Amino acid sequence: MKLKVLIVFLMCSVTKMISQENVFKTEDISINQFIDGTLLTPTNNESPSLAIIIGDSGPTDRNGNQNFQKNNILKKLAEGLSNNGIATYRYDKRIVKQIRKGRVDKNISFNNFITDAVSIVNYFTEKNTFKNIYIIGHGQGSLVGILASKENVSGYISIAGSGKSIDEVILDQIKQTVPGLTEESEVAFKILKDGKATSNYPPALESIFSPENQAFMSSWIQYHPQESISELNIPTLIISGTKDLQVPTEEAQLLKEASKEGSVLLIENMNHVLFNIQGDDLENSKSYNESFRQLSPELLPAIIDFIK
Repeated sequence: MKLKVLIVFLMCSVTKMISQENVFKTEDISINQFIDGTLLTPTNNESPSLAIIIGDSGPTDRNGNQNFQKNNILKKLAEGLSNNGIATYRYDKRIVKQIRKGRVDKNISFNNFITDAVSIVNYFTEKNTFKNIYIIGHGQGSLVGILASKENVSGYISIAGSGKSIDEVILDQIKQTVPGLTEESEVAFKILKDGKATSNYPPALESIFSPENQAFMSSWIQYHPQESISELNIPTLIISGTKDLQVPTEEAQLLKEASKEGSVLLIENMNHVLFNIQGDDLENSKSYNESFRQLSPELLPAIIDFIK
């Protein structure tokens, strides 16, 4: 009798797992020549909202991965939402496609990322398939998402987004690690902010101020997250993790203070790549390349509740 009960329990569990894996359909969609992504549409919701997911800095693909960093966090986020009745579209940043084809545009700018995100919003707005459109921006994608949410977007979600402009972030790091280079760096950033090139920068910071990076950096520092989020007139959820080594929780508060309709959620022990970290900084850093980990358990319910 006990064996029969166990078999029935296991069969029910397997059935439940299968059903969970099949509550959305998958479709690869190219928005234009620059944007390739994946749309997940729930099969158990006739009129779902759509969440457009924007990834972090670097050549981040639609799953949240880079060449030497595989964690699948954006895929997990998308599937988690779509398993709960919310359609999702996640996409490769345009630099990913360029790298794969061996034709990297040296003139790529931060403005291109904004254009891409707006193009996606416009594409799905014209399709008129979804009840509402939301944007979720992670890391650098937080600022991109803010700037893309000015029209045709019902709500915005920032995850691990900075409340400071990128030059302020870098200068803070320089002051903490190599304070003697602060003054020269401030001068270099001022020149870049004026849209000009410069050779007047500390050689030790070549990776930041190298000529090939200056055009992109110049376009990025034109935008301040607090100023940009203050222009949004839609519900805004600002999420930050207490184990984030890159973006401290204070940044979330800066965004909230500037936001008209913002609320903050601090998730205990969540790190920058959205995993729950119980250990030290070494465990935290290693998790960036550990795709077996699950998302922090508080993250999905908070986003689902906000959208629904």
